[in-house]
Amino acid sequence: MDAAGAPVKKAKLNRSGIVAFFVNVPAARIGMEACPGSQWLARKLSAMGHDVRIIPAQFVKPYVKSNKNDAIDAAAIAEAVTRPTMRFVQVKHHEQVELQFLHRSRELLVSTRTRLVNQMRAFCLEFGVTMRPGVG
Repeated sequence: MDAAGAPVKKAKLNRSGIVAFFVNVPAARIGMEACPGSQWLARKLSAMGHDVRIIPAQFVKPYVKSNKNDAIDAAAIAEAVTRPTMRFVQVKHHEQVELQFLHRSRELLVSTRTRLVNQMRAFCLEFGVTMRPGVG
């Protein structure tokens, strides 16, 4: 969209064609809805000189004017990114994403282990076998 809010170019892009499309576009503000892969894509496009803004999905939804489809979603994102009070998701550096991955993986491992121990303890109780706390 230009400064007046009129569409400059409408193009249907698939996941593999996004980066190739923006290589040939002069530096611009790009808005995208937060989703899996949006951090990676934002880093790629920022490296090309674009100003990338990631918008949480719940902040895009009020700008959707009718039934949901890709074109209407794109128009809603384009409108939302121009709002001065819009809150954006910070584009994370590669190291931040790695650290987040480690924390979430550890959290999943600990919670899975706890669930397994509790379930084993419950099965043992079904047979009258009790274990003292801390055993398992």
